[in-house]
Amino acid sequence: MKKERYYSLDVFRGMTVALMILVNNPGSWSHIYGPLKHAPWNGWTPTDLVFPFFLFAVGNALSFVMPRLRASGEKAFLRKVFKRFLLIFIIGLLLNWYPFVKWDGESLVFKAWENVRIMGVLQRIAIAYLFAALIIYYFKNKGAAMISVVILAVYAMICYYNNAGVNEYIFGADFDKAILGESHMYRDGGKYFDPEGLASSLTPIVQVIFGYFVGWYIQWKGKNMAMVRNLLLAGLFLVGVAYLWDIVTPINKKIWTSSYVLLTTGLATSLIAIIIWMIEFRNWRGAWSKFFNAFGKNPLFIFVLSGLLPKTLALFRIADGFKDDGTQKYLTPLGWFYKYVCKPLFANENNASLLYALVFITFMWLIVWWMDKKKIYIKV
Repeated sequence: MKKERYYSLDVFRGMTVALMILVNNPGSWSHIYGPLKHAPWNGWTPTDLVFPFFLFAVGNALSFVMPRLRASGEKAFLRKVFKRFLLIFIIGLLLNWYPFVKWDGESLVFKAWENVRIMGVLQRIAIAYLFAALIIYYFKNKGAAMISVVILAVYAMICYYNNAGVNEYIFGADFDKAILGESHMYRDGGKYFDPEGLASSLTPIVQVIFGYFVGWYIQWKGKNMAMVRNLLLAGLFLVGVAYLWDIVTPINKKIWTSSYVLLTTGLATSLIAIIIWMIEFRNWRGAWSKFFNAFGKNPLFIFVLSGLLPKTLALFRIADGFKDDGTQKYLTPLGWFYKYVCKPLFANENNASLLYALVFITFMWLIVWWMDKKKIYIKV
């Protein structure tokens, strides 16, 4: 296996993180362009690619460190993997709870644990990483491939017999309620249904494993055009299979169907092939690659910070007129920036909301750019 550095993979990871932050931080959730929204149920939008691409990137990175983990021995491997799982999961849980207080009228009150959501993006990443790493370590590549096929097939059958593509919010909700409790679940459309719940956490494991396989193949094949061509063909093949599978169990992010795994894996693999060709072979580098590369150097840190910053600033309130009942209205500092800086610039509020998101992502970039310049890399 050839040990070569792939700048393009850092760019892919950074691109994924940057887009994840962008779609999570619009100026107004009521004014978002269609491609920046999630699909209501079946089907997909570009936004629905971001999270699975990140899981794919986690598996990709795992392929580069797995040889070192194997060489360190089983005990060291387990300690490393479980430590990373716990840290990511706990950070995600605390991020849901943060800032631990909230405004109730004119007073700050403690946010009770009883109403804190347990699952979330980081928690799903932690679970998928843990089980993917264990499967790959103990069952090697061939065994991991077989287990992945079994998971996708079994999950597809579960979805099919539960009419998962037809009955919204039913599939998995009862299971999550029994384990997590309603008060610890996400409310979607007024109903308790967690899109990152436990019931739909099987297939994201496969997403990480597939990302691992692509990273392993890139290293095994080496930096040549045959590798790029094969990745592109494999990616397009998976997209085709996904659409055939969609006939039986629809492509659906909220319950992370097997067809959704194949679609997003195929698109991620194709995109990686294109980025490798552009950067490693055509040397098409510049400001665009440097921008995303900075995000790729501190992905988890900047994602967490992008969630912490708005929540922290929400504790500071700016008086903004009065309600109909005479009580004071307030804006957060970011809300004030959106209302009085972004909105006046556009007649179409979708543009104002997008401008806010672009300003936010630019600010996040300045932070990771400075960290990269100072060689500060925070890893979990």
